[in-house]
Amino acid sequence: MIDRRTQKYDRQLRLWHAHGQSALENANVCLLNGSAVGTEILKNLILPAIGSFTVVDGKAVEVADLGNNFFLTQECLGQSRAKCVTQLLNELNEEVEGKFLEEDPTVLIEANPSYFQQYSLIIASQLPTSSLLRLADICWETNIPLVIVRTYGLFGYARIAVREHHIVETHPDQIVDLRLDCPFPVLRDMVQGYDISQLDSMAYGHIPYIILLLMCLEEWKSVHDGKLPLTSTERSQFKDLIRSKQREDVGENQNFEEALAAAYRAWTPTKIPSHIQDILQDSAADNITEHTPTFWVIARAVRDFVTNEGGGYLPLAGTVPDMHADTESYVKLQTIYRTKAREDCAAVKERVKSILVSSGRSQDAVSEEEIERFCKNAAYLKVIRYRSLKEEYEQCTLTGKKIGNWLSDPDDNIVFYVLVRAADLFYERMQRYPGAGIENVDEDISPMRQCVSELLAQWDRPDAAVSDDLILEIVRAGASELHTIAALQGGIVSQEIIKLLTRQYVPLNNTVVFNGIKSGASVYAL
Repeated sequence: MIDRRTQKYDRQLRLWHAHGQSALENANVCLLNGSAVGTEILKNLILPAIGSFTVVDGKAVEVADLGNNFFLTQECLGQSRAKCVTQLLNELNEEVEGKFLEEDPTVLIEANPSYFQQYSLIIASQLPTSSLLRLADICWETNIPLVIVRTYGLFGYARIAVREHHIVETHPDQIVDLRLDCPFPVLRDMVQGYDISQLDSMAYGHIPYIILLLMCLEEWKSVHDGKLPLTSTERSQFKDLIRSKQREDVGENQNFEEALAAAYRAWTPTKIPSHIQDILQDSAADNITEHTPTFWVIARAVRDFVTNEGGGYLPLAGTVPDMHADTESYVKLQTIYRTKAREDCAAVKERVKSILVSSGRSQDAVSEEEIERFCKNAAYLKVIRYRSLKEEYEQCTLTGKKIGNWLSDPDDNIVFYVLVRAADLFYERMQRYPGAGIENVDEDISPMRQCVSELLAQWDRPDAAVSDDLILEIVRAGASELHTIAALQGGIVSQEIIKLLTRQYVPLNNTVVFNGIKSGASVYAL
């Protein structure tokens, strides 16, 4: 019988499984500023049961907050915003612990930088540039993921900054590792044990297509000096060879149709993808210490396996795709692949233990389940080394070159990133955002245009054009938060945060800009 918890989180468990849910439930997230977009992000993390969260905010609830923040009511007016949003957010899921700290985040960042080391991830909502850069440095030094989020009128953007992020389970559409061009001994024995001439029509129509491909490939190699079909002519001839094996007394030839559709797998050499080679040869896997992340410990073990037991190949994934076959043959084939995968994984486990002991750690410091997941997904690993916020802001030439190229397209959404950055520059000088707190917003158009020009000049792109209509729009927005934009942005950002916390699926690298005028979003590596 399914327990209550599994029923409650059934859909998400199908997405990131029990170990992903466990990672989520062990996470401790900090939100700086209980803004509309900040609370929308937390809502989407609390519902799937993030472990705990803390809202840090020193402001009192204002009338403007009541118009855009779903987690504030009329009774909250004048009270602590951190306290009020936390109370209502806590009602969403009794399994999540929510706390608050009534302190200005900008003061906390300067006065107590070590405060942030307790968290799994930091969400910086609507922070000014100077505080943001300081916080980014703090998080970068400790490799704590920082997610920066801004909503500004009809626009918004989010930025991920973390020194290094590893993903084992990238969740490709299908994990395929059949080794047709280099079958391992047990698989080869199974194929050689098939006497298809003795099969009746029913059995013949249910030969697994993997067996058909292996038989035809062995026959091909025997008359082509052991070579695979290389040219288009040879590949066409190889398909003709497959077709020649069909029998007229078999009503349907679904297994042969599957073999023809998958024929390319027979002539595609089994090799380690270049990006996986880069990971295995990365310097991070060279000198393993007691502080080396688990990912690199296993990567080193897999690298050593490839050079030794693996004979130049990665550990076998062990998965067999669905196919038209009789149950006995399919189960036997499945068992052969799984057994080989377990053998490969066992060899990697022994190497992991040896590496751990030699680096002064317990041989059980890495769980067997983690090694198994790594081996199964060895051909689909991903390592993202993000660009720091400091580099983005200080390496103006590189940043400007990228932005200038995007701005050459007048419809590119990067212009809204430029406008928000210019609004931040305006704030540094005026201690208010353009259009905020004044009756005649037209007064701010000229100084805002000047900020845009200065920013483009810093990036060495003074020739880039930003429409006056868009400058007027950013001034007219007055740094306001619209609930609809905050809710949509909250959905985008929370999805990326779940990827970061579970270390599953590939998070964006590194900035997403949302354009509410055209309801479009774009991702940029800034």
